[in-house]
Parts: sequence; structure tokens; C-alpha cells
Amino acid sequence: MSSDVITPIMEKEDVTAMIIARKRERGLTWAAIAEAISMSPVWSHSAAMGMQAMPSEKAAALVEFLDLPLEAKLVLEESPTKIWEQTVPTDPCIYRLYEIVGIYGPTIKALIHEEFGDGIMSAIDFDMNITRLSNPKGDRVKIEMSGKFLNYNAW
Repeated sequence: MSSDVITPIMEKEDVTAMIIARKRERGLTWAAIAEAISMSPVWSHSAAMGMQAMPSEKAAALVEFLDLPLEAKLVLEESPTKIWEQTVPTDPCIYRLYEIVGIYGPTIKALIHEEFGDGIMSAIDFDMNITRLSNPKGDRVKIEMSGKFLNYNAW
């Protein structure tokens, strides 16, 4: 009879918690983490939160940079199951983005269809940048999104 000890399997949530802990302990920003793995802050945060599969070299770079366990690399490389809260968010920043989509979503959809035809903007082949714009009335947040247009197939 074997007396092997079974090691618990590390999940994406475990790796996310470790990344956040290391970020906090070291006083890092998402921009600094992104620079260390040569990716954008938006993508790096999304991947760290378990919403992207990291290419092997990026996962290795993050594990090394944050001194994570080697098993974390394999977890970071796994394809995610993208699940998020389906209720109206209560965090003010996230709620305002939800509100923007609620108010302007039909407008964005109409203008995309008018310009490109019947289809969608991809969230897979997608880039986003968040920058600060100085303004005398108070700094502004600029969110730029760029996604590949995908036509709906007509049968």
C-alpha cells in the first residue's frame, strides 16, 4: 500500500489570490507587472484574474517575476471558463461601465451595424487601453477599445 501524499490541485482562483498578494506585498502596479512580461496592463490584469490563457513564455515570465510556485505556470496556461456575476454590479466603477453599456449599448450596436453591417465586435481579437486625460474640470478616464469585426453568417 502506497503512502503517497496527494497534493491539492491548484485552481485559477488560487493563482489569482497569489498574484494579488505578491502585487500588494511588493507595492507593484499592473503597469509594472505588464512591463515585466511584455504585455499590456489590460491583458495582464485580465489574465491574472483568470479570464485569459497565458502563452507559456508569458506565464513563465510572470511566475519568475512574482516568485510563484512552478505549478502556477500550468494553471496560467489553462483555457479559462469565463464566468462573471450576472447580477447588476454594486461596485461604483463597474456599475458605471454597466450603466454606460445599458444606456449606449443600443447606440453602439446601431452605429456598428450602420458602418460595418450585421455583426459584432470581437472580444477575443481585442485591444483596450486606459489612459488619463488632463481636464480643468477634473481628470478624465479615456477607454479605447478595438475589436475585430465579425460578420454574422447568413445561411
